[in-house]
Amino acid sequence: MARVPLVGRLLFGEYIALLISLILVALEVLIRILTLALPQPAIRFFYNRSRSLFNFLSGSEGRKTRTKKTSIVNSVRDASDFVDICALYGYYAEEHIVQTGDGYLLGLHRLGWKQGEEGVRVNSGESSVKKRVVYLHHGILMNSEVWVCLTDKERCLPFQLVDRGYDVWLGNNRGNKYSKKSTVHSPTSFAFWNFSIDQFAFHDIPDSIAYILSTTSQPSLSYIGFSQGTAQAFAALSIHPTLNDKVNVFIALAPAMSPAGLSNGVVDALMKASPDVIFLAFGRRSILSSATMWQAILYPPIFVRIIDMSLSFLFNWHSRNISAHQKLAAYPHLYSFTSTKSVVHWFQIIRTKSFQMYDDEGAAVLSVSAGSKYSKKHKFPTRNIKTPIVLMYGGSDSLVDIDVMLRELPSHTVAKEVPHFEHLDFLWANETDTLVFPHVFTALDAYVDAEHPAARRPYHLGSSPITNGASSNSADDSAGSKRRRGGQLANPRSRPVSSSPQEGSWLSSLLGKSPSPGSRSGSGGARSASSSVQGKKGKGQAHGQRAASLISVRSSESLVGSGSGGSAVLSAKQGGIGKEGISLGTGRVVGGVVTRGDGPGEEVGGLQGR
Repeated sequence: MARVPLVGRLLFGEYIALLISLILVALEVLIRILTLALPQPAIRFFYNRSRSLFNFLSGSEGRKTRTKKTSIVNSVRDASDFVDICALYGYYAEEHIVQTGDGYLLGLHRLGWKQGEEGVRVNSGESSVKKRVVYLHHGILMNSEVWVCLTDKERCLPFQLVDRGYDVWLGNNRGNKYSKKSTVHSPTSFAFWNFSIDQFAFHDIPDSIAYILSTTSQPSLSYIGFSQGTAQAFAALSIHPTLNDKVNVFIALAPAMSPAGLSNGVVDALMKASPDVIFLAFGRRSILSSATMWQAILYPPIFVRIIDMSLSFLFNWHSRNISAHQKLAAYPHLYSFTSTKSVVHWFQIIRTKSFQMYDDEGAAVLSVSAGSKYSKKHKFPTRNIKTPIVLMYGGSDSLVDIDVMLRELPSHTVAKEVPHFEHLDFLWANETDTLVFPHVFTALDAYVDAEHPAARRPYHLGSSPITNGASSNSADDSAGSKRRRGGQLANPRSRPVSSSPQEGSWLSSLLGKSPSPGSRSGSGGARSASSSVQGKKGKGQAHGQRAASLISVRSSESLVGSGSGGSAVLSAKQGGIGKEGISLGTGRVVGGVVTRGDGPGEEVGGLQGR
């Protein structure tokens, strides 16, 4: 069908969907204006009526369920800021401000003290307690509160890291609740909101990391990102080569780089439209700023239902892994301000299927020089990243296209799937403490005390080095594995993640050790793995291999025997990966190529198969 030139990339059917979406946006704006004009007594009246209606429709059983954990839910939900939420659980939090190179003032939060350690000096001089630094960064339309607004301390990653002896810092993007100030522009001006992922990567992430390392006098830190927080790290590490020496490991939860798109046709059509159309609909300042208004006038359970419906409408997420109590506590902290331009930037990335910098020219479909022959969009050079990367993604997350992502990342990337997890589950799901945290702790543990350059050395299986995930004799080994299985190759990504840390984490197995929660605590942060690699001598070699053993087999095909490009996806059944190497079910490790078989184990390439 013909395209509509004035809009850009839409078919006529998509153009109709775009008109519907614009009508809905206009209707929301009208309702917001009418609501803001109402006096406070009228707003309280509607709030009380919505509560009565909800209680009537939900029945007595629903009321009983909501009252079981009312105290902590209400306390977290009503907490005014990050410091108040931490205080509910007995943790002392510091607030810091860092000025970026272009004049924005960003809020940072620090959790450096266990309960009872408040008077101890941490990372503040020679006589202070030395702790390893971990930096956490939130996703789009969020702030640092999303990491701590949990109804259980055990499921709160920052609290668990503090208890294990880490100096924990949490960042905030420009424009959100804690970073809505600049020395150059007023938040009421268009210029203040003229930022995208480019500015997060060029300024916010590197400047925040530089401030943290300067304050703590540490040479490097560990980075844990969620959603857009991972995209900002991918971008920042790819364009700042020296930043790679300051980040000893990058753990990406629900990583975002080139999302497949949105499940709803109406919004998908809006996404494909020209940026000018989106700016016309949402303005050029902050996007969806009316969310705070709806939160204020709606009864919390109704607000939760609306959020759930919106997530299902946009992304086909069902949020079944997050409890009703957790939603009541966390959803009020879910939204924070960001620019419309940063959302447009994501739309460009989704539309072009390329993790690129912001395209200021937009869709110049009528331009003679619009073709790729005359211009080239600047992609973030993510294959240049030298920092070790560990990905954890949900098998039910519609925003993660792991195959596309792995093709754009360096060969040392390791990926881990949690099959039934969706996007937000990595923050608030009931099982984060058992399905996610053990692997995060083990990844951090692997790089404690490790020389960062050593983590980049190729890992040797016997006499065969793995470069780009393939051993030098991978072709022969792959052929042998095919003969043993009649040419049938397994798909390792179909294996579920282990849910029992006692059975041994996949990453700790790669390092040849068993995780011990008690061994990671202490003033110095998590302790490093001490076991050496078979066939290697000397502390230096063992030290380098311990960190380098995270280097994965390049692409899911090479993991099962092809040896082609792309990083490996590791997904194994409970206890399915042992100290001897990567073992899928009854598989063998063959010169760096994982196969499955039913015969006895055999030693190939220096590792004993199972």
